[in-house]
Amino acid sequence: MRLILLRHGESTWNLENKFTGWTDVDLTENGIYEASMAGKQLLKENIKLGTIHTSLLMRAIHTTKIVSKLLNFDEKKIQYNWRLNERHYGALQGLNKSETAEKYGEERVKVWRRSFDTSPPHLTYDDKRHPRFDKNYINAKYNLPIGESLKDVIDRLNPFWNNFLKRMQENSLNDHLIVAHSNSLRALIMMIEKLSKDEIISVNIPTGIPLIYNFDSELKFVNKSYLIDNKELKKKQLLIEQQGRIK
Repeated sequence: MRLILLRHGESTWNLENKFTGWTDVDLTENGIYEASMAGKQLLKENIKLGTIHTSLLMRAIHTTKIVSKLLNFDEKKIQYNWRLNERHYGALQGLNKSETAEKYGEERVKVWRRSFDTSPPHLTYDDKRHPRFDKNYINAKYNLPIGESLKDVIDRLNPFWNNFLKRMQENSLNDHLIVAHSNSLRALIMMIEKLSKDEIISVNIPTGIPLIYNFDSELKFVNKSYLIDNKELKKKQLLIEQQGRIK
């Protein structure tokens, strides 16, 4: 059985090096190209999708629709789930990462970006960036996040993941695709590979590059591979690592 994890294509705020979180920005032209290339790569791998899951955020949805069209997957069968949303970056949302590093120091920004259980400064209740002002969450029956650590993201992902594993076992003859975000995917990777709090710090996921996981019949992780040359992968991962540094 194969599970494909795909971070959305480059977004407008990826390009501007901003903390994005739940801010609903779209893809750049390059992001659209990345999504298209991801779909074409999956075609070459003879991927046969049984399910596609994605978040409620535009950049992931746009990526998903581009890929699903290329793979001839019925768009009506795409499943949307808020639990796959990006980590909520709280009061950091909208701030430039390098400028924030200059103000607070690179180490503090690294902790906010990559640590397991330290959340960024939270939004106040009346802050216009609070998700309660977003039409997608007006009738939400769950507690809206106002600043999350990676641990918080794992906690909210657990119900989705447990249900997903059951569905995967029932639909074991097909492949499955999850299109999400840097930190929701890091959370899934931590669970799949059983990584420690220290090991997850160095995990950086580039935009638009499919990551394929192979599982055995008991849904135990066997191996993984990115659909990209290893040298190129390292270059892209280094660029992500440098986003929180002072220019």
